[in-house]
Amino acid sequence: MGERRIGVAVDFSAGSRAALKWAVDNVARQGDFLILVVVRPEENYEQGEMQLWGVTGSPLIPVVEFSDANVMKKYKVNPDPETLDIANTAAKQKEITVVMKIYWGDAREKIIEAIDKVPLSLLVIGNRGLGKLKRVIMGSVSNFVVNNASCPVTVVKNNADQES
Repeated sequence: MGERRIGVAVDFSAGSRAALKWAVDNVARQGDFLILVVVRPEENYEQGEMQLWGVTGSPLIPVVEFSDANVMKKYKVNPDPETLDIANTAAKQKEITVVMKIYWGDAREKIIEAIDKVPLSLLVIGNRGLGKLKRVIMGSVSNFVVNNASCPVTVVKNNADQES
């Protein structure tokens, strides 16, 4: 079997940590690439690398680099310790390559873009557990991705932070 590129949409919430942990425990195997897809709100970047990567997203950032707070500061991304621990442990124990790709803009559009451009073999995404009313008003990123992705998508429910 060829190399698999497993994407996990990560926003450093409890839901995305559950999705990352699920992907590591149930899907990732030796030799795979685990790509953490991070989407930041679009900001006005006057200088620096962000201007270059606004359209295509960042280059693939190895786990060693995205575990470094100084490196992440230049991307304006602040990974939580638990997400970093899951990623670093997975890289060592499962013998997989873990990288991060950062996009700027609308999460729905950029996750679909990552699926097609990386390209991803499959995507794992958490849900925020929005209640029906909030889901109608805000829309669901996971629902949009499931309905528009060109690869298999697994939605991992995180019951810990359910809202009504």
